[in-house]
Amino acid sequence: MAVAILATMALAIYRFVQSNLIAIRLSSETLASEARYDGLREVLAAQWQSLPSGKVGALAGDAFKLNDRERDEIRWICSAGPGLMTRYAAGDFVVALRLKSEKKDSDRLDLGFLRKPKDDSALTNANESWVPLIENVRSLQVRYFDARLNVWVEQWPPTSTLPQLVKLIVQRSDVATPWEVIIPLKRSPM
Repeated sequence: MAVAILATMALAIYRFVQSNLIAIRLSSETLASEARYDGLREVLAAQWQSLPSGKVGALAGDAFKLNDRERDEIRWICSAGPGLMTRYAAGDFVVALRLKSEKKDSDRLDLGFLRKPKDDSALTNANESWVPLIENVRSLQVRYFDARLNVWVEQWPPTSTLPQLVKLIVQRSDVATPWEVIIPLKRSPM
């Protein structure tokens, strides 16, 4: 009788510990995933808020769609630092936040930075480099708040003005609800 009671207690303790370990693993995976998106928000906010106002082409963006999936792209000009993901680059670069196929014929998309020297006029991609940030996303949608019109627009032309706000919507593969963030480029009065 004592052996049966001890076996039942051992089984109960084992199931309790096992369920807690599973909960901890799932929680840490969720936190790691959220940390990548929080890190992306911080990098983009630091980079875009330091863009010079009045410089033509400092920020531009286009709306693209491929196979009914939003694949927008936003480009900006920067030198070495967080937006370029290196401290050791000479000159200015054009950096694009965009989606890229994980493999040649893959349906999985990665979100990352495509970097190219600003003055590079070569037709090849030899001087481009890809920095993957977040793997396996479904779509990227970018919207720009035009304060002159008081509306969100799909594209931002390479003019000398910057939008007040930039909204990013990333449709994730790991959760049903998309990740959405609004990044202010200028301080707005309260």
